[in-house]
Amino acid sequence: MAVEELAAQHAAGVRLWHEGRAADAAAAFTEAFEGCRARLGRDDPATLAAAGNLAAARFASGDWQEGIDLLGASVATRTRVFGHTDPRTLTAVDALATAYRLVGRIDEGLALAERVAEERERLLGPVHLETLTSQLGAALARAAFGDVEAAIAVLERALAGAEPFHGSRHAHVIALRSNLARCYALLGRSGDALVAFDRAAADATAVLGRRHPDTVALFDDMAHAHQPSWFFSIGRFGR
Repeated sequence: MAVEELAAQHAAGVRLWHEGRAADAAAAFTEAFEGCRARLGRDDPATLAAAGNLAAARFASGDWQEGIDLLGASVATRTRVFGHTDPRTLTAVDALATAYRLVGRIDEGLALAERVAEERERLLGPVHLETLTSQLGAALARAAFGDVEAAIAVLERALAGAEPFHGSRHAHVIALRSNLARCYALLGRSGDALVAFDRAAADATAVLGRRHPDTVALFDDMAHAHQPSWFFSIGRFGR
C-alpha cells in the first residue's frame, strides 16, 4: 500500500473515532498500523501514531485488556524512540493513565496522570490545552482515589488559569467547571455545586445545544447536586 493510501486509511480511522464508532475506527487503524509497519518500519512516527490510536480504539470498543496491553506497548516504544518527556510519549502515557482509571487500577492511573500533568505544565505552560487535559485527568484520578479535596484544588487552580485565557465557553473550561461541580457535590457542598453546574450547563447549551449528550448529562447531574452518591453510582469518577 502506498504511503498516501496509508495516510488516508489512518485519516478514515480518525474520522470514525470522532463519530463515536470505536470498533470501526479500530479496524481502520489496524490496517493503517500493519501497512505502516511493513512499509515504513516499526519505529517510524506514522507507525507509532497508528499504534497509539489503535490501542485507544480497542480500549474504547470494549477490548479493555487488549487496549491496555497495546497502550503499554505504545508507551514503551515511544519512550525508547522519542524519550520520556517528548509530547508524543506523554500523550501515550496520558491515555494509559485514563485507561487504568477507567478499569479501576486507580493507584497506577493516578501516578501516571500526575506525572504527565507535571511534565506538560513544565514543558508547555499551565494553560496549554494538553496541560489542562492532563490536569483534569489527574483530578479525576484523585477523586476516584477518594481524595476529593485534592481533586478540587487541582480543578480550581486549572480553571482559574484556563478561563481568562480561553474563555468560559471553551470545551476544556466547561469540562473543568463541570467536574469541579461534581467534586463539590461529592463533598456535600451542594450550593457551590449548583452554581458551577448552572454556569457549565449554560455554556454547554450555548456551544453544543440542549440535546447534546454532554449537556444532558450536566442537567442530570445538576438535578442530583444534593445526592453525593449519584456521582459514584453512575460512574462519573473511577470506573
